[in-house]
Amino acid sequence: MGKRRKNVQDQVPGAGTHDRFVAVVGTCDTKFESLTYVRDLIHAAGVTTKLIDVSPRGSTAKVTEAVTEAVTEKVDVSAAQLTAEAAGSREGIARSSDRGTAIAAMSDVLSSWVEKHRDDIAGMIGLGGSGNTALITPAMRTLPVGIPKIMVSTVASGNVAPYVGPSDIAMVYSVVDVAGINGISRMVLGNAAHMMAGAASRAVPAADQSERPAVGLTMFGVTTPCVDHVVARLTDQFECLVFHATGTGGQTMEKLADEGFLIGMIDSTTTEIADLLIGGVMSAGEDRMGAAIRTRLPYVGSCGALDMVNFGAMETVPEKFRDRRLLAHNPQVTLMRTTADENRRIGAWIAAKLNQMDGDVRFLIPEQGLSIIDVDGGPFHDPHADEALFATLAAAVKATAKRRLIRVPHAINDPKFADALADSFLEIVKAHS
Repeated sequence: MGKRRKNVQDQVPGAGTHDRFVAVVGTCDTKFESLTYVRDLIHAAGVTTKLIDVSPRGSTAKVTEAVTEAVTEKVDVSAAQLTAEAAGSREGIARSSDRGTAIAAMSDVLSSWVEKHRDDIAGMIGLGGSGNTALITPAMRTLPVGIPKIMVSTVASGNVAPYVGPSDIAMVYSVVDVAGINGISRMVLGNAAHMMAGAASRAVPAADQSERPAVGLTMFGVTTPCVDHVVARLTDQFECLVFHATGTGGQTMEKLADEGFLIGMIDSTTTEIADLLIGGVMSAGEDRMGAAIRTRLPYVGSCGALDMVNFGAMETVPEKFRDRRLLAHNPQVTLMRTTADENRRIGAWIAAKLNQMDGDVRFLIPEQGLSIIDVDGGPFHDPHADEALFATLAAAVKATAKRRLIRVPHAINDPKFADALADSFLEIVKAHS
């Protein structure tokens, strides 16, 4: 049935055959005092640390002469060392006259370094404003879920989705700028340091030896009855991890599949693809369904909530869509019914992804409706639009012994359709084991 990734408690300091460390990351040319304060507190708690300098210019030019020697002594991995491991990056960063370009280049360098040393990293903590946050968090996202990640940032009280993405990064608002130690920063940075020290030094309790293999499932409010029924069918055999298909949810399921946490996926709710192609606010990006291609894990998918595109409050719906069929799901979410033409685009996109999957694949079509509101008498009921999706899939999906498109004469939330999903998954997991 496949193996899951090691438990996270096997990835803390002292758990392996050599010392692991917490990476304390920031630009030492501007944040040196704050970084060393955090580093020293973590070290005092008995956790091995390394101070990583990601100053884009690779120097301490902005640090006063009096502390230059201390910077050199206390930095464990300099910006020059980082860039030396990435061919050509040092010259590119040095030549750049644009700060944003230099930050982006250094972010790539740091991400590469973290990828190379990920087995040695027990945790990662970064400090800074918007520039440091944009530089450091992509590298944090390359670490597996469960490795502690803390970003102390001036932008942590706003929209942090672009920084956190599908990762378990803890964002801590710095309250004041990260610019030295004062009465406020001493407490905020100190708390963050102790959070990291505790997380990195204390193992998560070991799981019961009878732990079930994990399955990823996607769900939306309008497909909840379906997914609840599938979970009830499978919960005795599998740990069912349900992801809300809001963009980040789909990305997170893909990430966990890539990292080996899942033994298969029941992707009943592919609504994020409609948002990607039509311009909604809950897109999971072009890589949606990519993990099944890369991992060849058992994959059962469906058309859940492809009858809709998601926007914010009604007044946020783009002008070009104002004459469409709109429904206020709640004061913060407006749904727009997809058309036949849009569903043809969606069907072609999904078929192209399915055709790249070499593992065991089943994609089920709910002929009587894609969501709880796309049924006879419902506000989004549109058999013509739905059939455009179904016909496109039927024409474009290349059926093989392992890849099958299955039409089911029920709506997605009908228990009989949910049973078909569960039965298909059990069938291919048995074949995969």
